[in-house]
Amino acid sequence: MKKPEHRPFKVLTSEYVIQRPWCTIRRERVELPTGAIVPEWFIMEFPDWVNVIAITREGGFVLIDQYRHGLGQTRYELVAGCCEQGETAEQSARRELLEEAGYGGGVWREFMKVAPNPSNQNNFTYTFLATDVERISDQQTEESEDIKVHLMSREEVRSLLENEQIIQCLNVAPLWRYFAENPK
Repeated sequence: MKKPEHRPFKVLTSEYVIQRPWCTIRRERVELPTGAIVPEWFIMEFPDWVNVIAITREGGFVLIDQYRHGLGQTRYELVAGCCEQGETAEQSARRELLEEAGYGGGVWREFMKVAPNPSNQNNFTYTFLATDVERISDQQTEESEDIKVHLMSREEVRSLLENEQIIQCLNVAPLWRYFAENPK
């Protein structure tokens, strides 16, 4: 299948509204290919993100739970985080798995790359599949993190997905793909 025709917006003006470590937003005035002018288009700038489908040698899935203030809920999730400057996506994913869960080693491969919200975000999320991981240290969480680690069976993870207990879309998409490709 051929790619769609590229029809970029023409940026007429661009300015930063806020620049903070975890929140950078720019406002642009753009002209669409149709000639229509949109006076305010907001772009959120983020570093790339990573998450990890981590599975132990015994077949346990490494999940975490943490409170998410935006929704006011505590949910199960994959280990995830931001790519730091100078790191590859895989290096970031390995670091996050070690920091958040204390797991490492194993066999790693990039599993999926998605754009979280291409309408107004400039980043990608890279999912890695890490098999045969093992616990190699204690958690090394940041002061702003309150994370609990869980080892779950394949059936438990599938049930969490089916019952909408894992709701973070950047976790749901790769987990469903994993189960589709590994129906076992």
